[in-house]
Amino acid sequence: MSDTRRALLDALAEGPVSGPDLADRLGVSRAAVWKHVESLRDEGFGVESAGDGYVVTDVPEYGGPAIEYGLEVDYDIEFHETLDSSNVRARELAAEGASDVVVVAREQTASRGRKNREWSAPDGGVWMSLLVRPDEPPAYAPLYTLAMAVAVCDAAREAGVDASIKWPNDVIVSEANDNPSGASASDGVSASEASGGSPAHAGGVATSEASGSSSANADGISASEASGGSKDSDTPTDRGYRKLCGILTEMEGEADRVSWLVIGPGINVNLDPADLPEGATSVAAEAGPVERRVFVQRVLERFDELRGDIDAVLPAWRERADTLGRRVRIHTASGVIEGEAVDIEHPGTLVVRTDEGEKRVHAGDCEHLRPAEGGR
Repeated sequence: MSDTRRALLDALAEGPVSGPDLADRLGVSRAAVWKHVESLRDEGFGVESAGDGYVVTDVPEYGGPAIEYGLEVDYDIEFHETLDSSNVRARELAAEGASDVVVVAREQTASRGRKNREWSAPDGGVWMSLLVRPDEPPAYAPLYTLAMAVAVCDAAREAGVDASIKWPNDVIVSEANDNPSGASASDGVSASEASGGSPAHAGGVATSEASGSSSANADGISASEASGGSKDSDTPTDRGYRKLCGILTEMEGEADRVSWLVIGPGINVNLDPADLPEGATSVAAEAGPVERRVFVQRVLERFDELRGDIDAVLPAWRERADTLGRRVRIHTASGVIEGEAVDIEHPGTLVVRTDEGEKRVHAGDCEHLRPAEGGR
């Protein structure tokens, strides 16, 4: 979006503004102001000319200008009606030197997740990827994924969903919130496994596939793959929670700094439960439909707040965690770790209390154990 268009939207969001004032603020002619206003009308905005100036009377439910209208953080929105993968597009923008850009697709057509599994990303969800360039070492990258999980969780709660976070970055609705007994089922899906919520890369470019608490090697790309609405045939349905969102994070960096970071939450927002696989849910299913443009704004604004105070991420994650206090089984590259999840440490390491003492897990596939297996 051009700087002029963004400035116009910002001015209109503040309230009635006259044509001459708009021309002065934008540095354009009155005729150019009129053309910009007409363009907004063509895109679905209701803009009326009242006695005290232009007034916005209606905003489209979704789209690039709709998201930028009233957005209180400085991100450029690149909106696509149809896109193969928002992460792929964000990586292209990274190669061009861009930063602080959010790629949003109404639907995605060529999404791939962990183990190159297919999943659908139809209209009704929020499929987006945020490109940032944090001035941090690669070891800090997982904190940005956790920050996005917190941001999505908070936006879902604002919409009325009793959301929480499963380690490391799945936003879920725990069945413990539905069942006072707190019964929790086993989850055989990777904590990093992709499904119909996360905008995954189409071609599998990652040099490492991990669980959202992973960071890239010095010269490679790391993928933290997610969950949400998978069409995978082996996705378990009796797992103690309903999955709302997952997050795919990819990074390129050097030994001492991040070059770029692409964080792609895929969120089941206004999707009908009939269109979701068993075990998944949506904001609409839990609390009713919402305006996606507002939902995206809340996610971006909350993420930006945490991005500016990275030390606040882990405390915020702990407060929203469903995993902490549960009996878990973590499948790692070196074996299985079973015990009680008791804490999370920088930069996203899960602390598990086992019979052999505390163990720290940096990446793995997490199961919440059934009560019969010793879970809470």
